[in-house]
Amino acid sequence: MKKSGCFGIALFLALCLSMLANLFLIGLHSSKKNALRPKNLQTSSGIAYDEEILRDGGQDKIVVIPLEGIIAYSEVGPGGFSMVEEIKVALEQAEQDEDVVAVVLSVDSPGGEITASDVLYDAVKTFSEKKPLVVFMNSIGASGAYYTACGGNWIMCNPTTFTGSIGVIISTLNYEELFGKIGLQSLVFKSGKFKDMLSGSRKISPEEEAYVQGMVMQSYERFLGIVAKSRHLDATALRNGPADGRILSGEDALEAKLVDQIGYIESSYSKAMELAGVQNATVVRYQPSFNFSSLFRIFGSSSQAKTELHLLPQPVRLETGRLYLLPPTFAP
Repeated sequence: MKKSGCFGIALFLALCLSMLANLFLIGLHSSKKNALRPKNLQTSSGIAYDEEILRDGGQDKIVVIPLEGIIAYSEVGPGGFSMVEEIKVALEQAEQDEDVVAVVLSVDSPGGEITASDVLYDAVKTFSEKKPLVVFMNSIGASGAYYTACGGNWIMCNPTTFTGSIGVIISTLNYEELFGKIGLQSLVFKSGKFKDMLSGSRKISPEEEAYVQGMVMQSYERFLGIVAKSRHLDATALRNGPADGRILSGEDALEAKLVDQIGYIESSYSKAMELAGVQNATVVRYQPSFNFSSLFRIFGSSSQAKTELHLLPQPVRLETGRLYLLPPTFAP
């Protein structure tokens, strides 16, 4: 028994060392692949991204910044930090770098939390007032992702892109009848009548329902106002038309004037150069620097991770009490 236990420990240590060695080699390979390095740049967070060349074209640079997955503070980006903070840092670095003439925000996201989307919208809008920013939406750029895109100078997408879904959703789960079947009862002591208004242990009252719906509509009106202002469209026409929560294809979004142009990612590079007033530019993509601190962050974020096997596509798991900008097909 002792021999088998020692063997198991030795095997575990060998696997850990092998993983560390492989990650170190991947980092070395990535560092060799990057021909460009930011010089004398210091963001407010102290993070600086490396640059991978996508297309060589001179000293001027177009930076591609990816916005992928659910937009939320709890989502971890490739650098091991919150994906919201990582995008803000990337925009800050692009603004400081005098060689960067424009940014392409490459979006592939169904949306996410309303506050996270609003923060990214503000960061994109602030940057676009200083340097051109083109938003290119890939497979999907809906709801919160479209909210964020409204901060850019120019919105492009593929003909088959899913976009739009201008709306707000909040959800809860009612399990009152289930509790009754298994003999459970929830006891709640609260300081005010609205303190447990999204509790799943009882039916929501008409007064609570009206209050929650009011919050949803307040957030929706902000979203609608941002779309109307950025796209130069009438708010009433939007409310009675494409801003009713529907998903649109890229072609339908162009017809509804929610996007400026149909094309492919290469077209966004050309448009960024046009807006920047340059004939040619090197296209680079930001990526996190590989170092041991980033390695420890990755291990730390995954220390409590669970492995799950899903045979069918899973909906986004909405958290009770949070407002989301998501297409209805992504809600449970």
